[in-house]
Amino acid sequence: MQQTPPPHSTTRRRILAGAGAAGLAAALAPSGTALAADAADGRSDHRRAARALLGRMSLKEKIGQLFVVEVYGKSADAEHAKNKELYGVATPAEVVAKYRPGGVIYFDARRGPDNLKEPRQVAGLSNGLQRAALRSGARIPLLVSIDQEGGSVVYRMLEPATQLPGNMALAASRSGDDVRRASQIIGSELAAMGINQNYAPVADVNINPDNPIIGVRSFGSDPGLCAELVAESVRGYHRGHVASAAKHFPGHGDTDVDSHTGLPVIKHTRKQLDTIDLPPFRAAVARGVDTIMTAHIVVPSLDSSGVPATMSKPIVTGLLREELGFRGLIVTDALDMGGATEDFPPHVAPVRALKAGCDQLVLAPKADTAHAAVLKAVESGEVTRERLDASVLRILEHKLRNGLFPRPYVDEDRAERVVGSRRHTAEAARITDRTVTLLRNESSTLPLSSDPRDVLVTGWDTEQVATLAAAVGKRPGQSATPLATGAAPDATKIEEAVAAAGDHDVTVVLTNGAAATKDKGAAQGDLVTALVKAGKPVVAVAVRNPYDIARFPGVPACLVTFSYGKPSLASVVRALYGDIEPGGKLPVAVPALDEDEGTLYEFGHGLHY
Repeated sequence: MQQTPPPHSTTRRRILAGAGAAGLAAALAPSGTALAADAADGRSDHRRAARALLGRMSLKEKIGQLFVVEVYGKSADAEHAKNKELYGVATPAEVVAKYRPGGVIYFDARRGPDNLKEPRQVAGLSNGLQRAALRSGARIPLLVSIDQEGGSVVYRMLEPATQLPGNMALAASRSGDDVRRASQIIGSELAAMGINQNYAPVADVNINPDNPIIGVRSFGSDPGLCAELVAESVRGYHRGHVASAAKHFPGHGDTDVDSHTGLPVIKHTRKQLDTIDLPPFRAAVARGVDTIMTAHIVVPSLDSSGVPATMSKPIVTGLLREELGFRGLIVTDALDMGGATEDFPPHVAPVRALKAGCDQLVLAPKADTAHAAVLKAVESGEVTRERLDASVLRILEHKLRNGLFPRPYVDEDRAERVVGSRRHTAEAARITDRTVTLLRNESSTLPLSSDPRDVLVTGWDTEQVATLAAAVGKRPGQSATPLATGAAPDATKIEEAVAAAGDHDVTVVLTNGAAATKDKGAAQGDLVTALVKAGKPVVAVAVRNPYDIARFPGVPACLVTFSYGKPSLASVVRALYGDIEPGGKLPVAVPALDEDEGTLYEFGHGLHY
């Protein structure tokens, strides 16, 4: 499979040549030796207890522990047609009783399972599923997992859960303390709801501006900074009493293919992998990360067979388990993603991942087929009993180490008190304030004075434009008009916005993905350019990727939030009016659209008032 070079490759080439090593030694400074010594006393006890549990499990019960499944519904006893379609039983509790899985994963209504409404309900669902697990089979508690990364790209819990900035936003603050505390807040709220495994943090180094799936989920393009902050995030999740998972091994940061829909190829040499991709994972291992998630990416320098990393024994067992010395749980990325299903059907993918060295199989499609395939592989000797027992033993140890025995239940009243508490939301606001980054500020366009003015808020998207306009309109002497133009404004929308700008004193225009090569990115660039030509002051706010300014480099002022969540929009309003000083520094470089024009803004750029 061939990849064409991305158009924004100037900075990427520089990093590929060996940049980014600065700070790596500091990032790896937390000694794995000390952490290992602290854990040694408990490890042998957990191993003995896990072996005792393993000894009384049937073959089918062991195989069940390998799987992480999704269930549909808000309570363990709620009937849902999708459970019947996928599993042949009606309720989440019946799914657990039938398959005896090692874990479940929660999703919101956007994917379909609709597990997440409010704290008491989620805690009740978790308790109900744990009761079902402890009443069936070998009576092993569940790992209850979620993807709650923070930011506005990969998240499951909305308010009342505390909304924290994503990784790239936090990296802009350059504060390890903020990263650690953000992760601790997320972790403590998840733990209060009975969610004991968060599939975070993202440890990928995003050196490709055209990366369609990682982007702001990464801490940036510098391996040293990423390694340092991944380690702090792991530390924070542990303080929040939830297991952490570094992903996506061995590194998903340099691709322009989305592994949800295709199979990316990472063409880094082994030296480049050691310099760029692996440092954050090494730092996570040194910090004691509980879990590492594999990626559905092909890495020829590590395995010339062309199989995804998830299915590659040289990568999973050879590199991660043996060379990096990782002793924790290895889980697959979702096996229903295109990067896994493209060449590996439901009866093949789980067996191949298990043979490669993965311990848990996440979202394997066609549950009956997947279970039967693994059972057949073990009974035939294709997968040895020793190989199966090794993974189940690690799963049991993981559960023991994280305190799931003997009672994995949570207090549903406490969940309501902890999730979205005033202390957490106040801390989140202060953390978010420190992430706002000012890229450009010609003629001191910002901060806006307290003089009365009419403000037009336009651009991407309806909800965000309305939220920002409402916040501006609440300020003394300020009136604000929302006029959303969408992700791909046509000529009519652009003309409407320009006409409205003429009736206002200043225009704030939100962009998202404007630097993308797709038509909608160009359309957003056309909107900003037209507004600037109208002659009134214009402030662009890139509410996701910092690369957007490449579409409108002449805009008078440009702020970056790295997120379009409500806390980030509130922080940008405070920055607009000078209530806070924009203190962020770019965690990536911003290249010009034409690679021959080089870099517009270097890594570390950030202006102040």
